[in-house]
Amino acid sequence: MHGALLVAGTTSDAGKSALVAGLCRVLHRRGVNVAPFKAQNMSNNSVVTADGGEIGRAQAMQAHACGLAPSVAFNPVLLKPGSDRSAQVVVRGRADGVVSARTYQLRKADLLDVVVTALADLRARFDVVVCEGAGSPAEINLRANDIANMGLAEAADLPVVVVGDIDRGGVLAHLFGTLAVLGPADQARIAGFVVNKFRGDPALLAPGLEQLRALTGRPTYGVVPWADGLWLDAEDSLSAVADGVLGAPGPPHGSQWLRVAVVRLPRISNATDVEALACEPGVAVRYATDPSRLADADLVVLPGSKATVADLDWLRRTGLAEAVVAHARAGRPVLGICGGYQMLGRRIADPHGVEGAEAEGLGLLDLEIEFAPQKTLATPSGTAWGVPVTGYEIHHGQVVRSGDPHLLDGEGSDTGAVLGTHWHGLLENDAFRRLLLTRVAEQAGRTGFRVAPDTSVAAVRAGQLDLLGDLVEQHVDISAIEQLINHGVPAGLPVVTSGLAG
Repeated sequence: MHGALLVAGTTSDAGKSALVAGLCRVLHRRGVNVAPFKAQNMSNNSVVTADGGEIGRAQAMQAHACGLAPSVAFNPVLLKPGSDRSAQVVVRGRADGVVSARTYQLRKADLLDVVVTALADLRARFDVVVCEGAGSPAEINLRANDIANMGLAEAADLPVVVVGDIDRGGVLAHLFGTLAVLGPADQARIAGFVVNKFRGDPALLAPGLEQLRALTGRPTYGVVPWADGLWLDAEDSLSAVADGVLGAPGPPHGSQWLRVAVVRLPRISNATDVEALACEPGVAVRYATDPSRLADADLVVLPGSKATVADLDWLRRTGLAEAVVAHARAGRPVLGICGGYQMLGRRIADPHGVEGAEAEGLGLLDLEIEFAPQKTLATPSGTAWGVPVTGYEIHHGQVVRSGDPHLLDGEGSDTGAVLGTHWHGLLENDAFRRLLLTRVAEQAGRTGFRVAPDTSVAAVRAGQLDLLGDLVEQHVDISAIEQLINHGVPAGLPVVTSGLAG
């Protein structure tokens, strides 16, 4: 095999990331040298790669599906929203300014060169590159400057498959309409469709897919069923329903459950940190947006934030700050990660205007933070509580003073009930996580809780990728996809006319 393919979506969260990961897993298992690619991602869930840059977590997950280490080559442009109107731009793994929706359009001409060059480099090094679009190509108001959907397909001559989420309803209209609003040249690149998250009798859907083919001249390559077991490494924290249980935890090994409340900050980042806790039997992890949800929690987690000071203000306005402080004052465990760690200190200073505001912290840690203009990106390793640990750091806030015992070798805070660290991914270290949960259970009086001795987050993640691969292999016409990758879109596909394109 040799070539590339772009998976576009009718909407955000239609299943692009999952389909790309599934295709990558299938091809990797068949011995194909395959890599993922997303020209432009918008997400506050990111990771630091071994080559020292920052990329979207979905591309890291897709890299693992290919048997590869995450690399900045897989996601050359990342947008990290800091508010409803602005986002930090990360180019080739490094922060490169802040833009509004309008000013970002002015940068896209230069960024098109960046992404096309990055994709060409991957295609020279790999047999197959499976690309993921961003949002939807039906956003025709943005087509002129597009670098991630049809603009990328045009620049790199890519065949395109469009995936739609049937669970949202109206998927046939979404698929037809996405094609119909595009101009003839863009339509000629769209080879067919995939339906995602189907529940029910496939025979009832079949007539609709036949009509879709009659209307568009394009096949549906597959109908991927709903799978309850897929939840790890979610692309967007918005997909995590507030106050709902995360994942599908198994029954406890002992007689009691352990309850974890994760504060769902408005600008939560790297929300996937807590997914490692949700892998554990007998641990119920819930997102909380109301103080009452913290009342019966054994552990409260303050996660990362892309707007630490603004989210700290939100904590106070909602009453959650008072609830977190009361939880800690009662000797019950609180864990802060990155931005959440900074909130637990005495003061956050911003002399360089990184966030444009300063704040008094919650005062639970003897800690002072100062925002630095340059972002720290690192993949450290060390020990915590006598066991080896690794993680990754993505933060502007720097510790300028700390009077508390360290959680890690020279990093973080550990006062007994209140813990904090700048390290993301710390909870994915299995031995450390077991020690933490055992300590939380003791402090919370959950004498009946027993931590599982053998939970492996890496194994759970690999199992999820294999499940994705199985679903795609069983329900998508892989031979037809291979034909697209090798030979491109068939010639002579009809143009679907509409009032907007023709």
